[in-house]
Amino acid sequence: MLAGCAGSPSSNDQNNPVPSSTAGQINGEWVEVQRGDTLGKLANRANVPLERLERFNPGVNAQRLNVGQRLLIPTQQERAPSGGPYRYQIRPGDTYSSIARHFSTTAGRIQSANPGSSPTALRVGQIVSVPLSSGTSRSSSTSQPAVAAPTPSASLPASARRWPWPLEDYRIVRRFGADSRGTLQPMLLATQAGAKAQAVAPGEVRFADGMRQLGDVVIIHHADNLQTVYALCERILVRVGQQVSAGDPLCDVGQSSTTQRYDLLFDLRQGGKPIDPRQVLR
Repeated sequence: MLAGCAGSPSSNDQNNPVPSSTAGQINGEWVEVQRGDTLGKLANRANVPLERLERFNPGVNAQRLNVGQRLLIPTQQERAPSGGPYRYQIRPGDTYSSIARHFSTTAGRIQSANPGSSPTALRVGQIVSVPLSSGTSRSSSTSQPAVAAPTPSASLPASARRWPWPLEDYRIVRRFGADSRGTLQPMLLATQAGAKAQAVAPGEVRFADGMRQLGDVVIIHHADNLQTVYALCERILVRVGQQVSAGDPLCDVGQSSTTQRYDLLFDLRQGGKPIDPRQVLR
């Protein structure tokens, strides 16, 4: 049931809609909510992780679904990194304006983010960048209030600046910090099935094995006595002593038996001392 985002474009829409005759060239669909549906049921039927379905429908209230309401089912080529921009795949009937309405942004912001794409010549299957407008929630009603990333500490070495995140598509489900009992907890990132944790900086693999309660774990040592930890993995893809570059795959992210999510525990340390990753990751 492929169609344009959130209704048909108006007559004064300057973007030509993608012809519907090209329907069927991508797998992402729009589905209508039926009586008795929940977001979890729809995610199961579409074989999409619940967190991923929520991320691609930022205006949907999971507690108040309406019969006939349409939800976007993401394709495998699409990404929704925390804070944006989305990596969105054009569907039949799409215009920049209709896409903007679904993601609560503006057609002008989308056009600025895609200078090499003509808004009047969009193609089904084409990938475009969709930036979020300021104040847009990172996920649906279940998301936590946005908190500004901490300012990088002056004590951090110059090498620890603007590292990429360890996952292409993720949602922060637990920030770095103390829990209710005062115990310091590392960051936890939710992702989708098949995701691979990636090295955030060049370094050497110093540990690649299983740990009790942490599943398979990879530890990378970087310059300036910095270390990164990637835990809750299902399958390790590197070996001890291997040199890695930023972006190299380290492990397949595993699925939690309790939450059914695909979670990655990520920890950053300097000389063994924990550091809030948000000081370093861009």
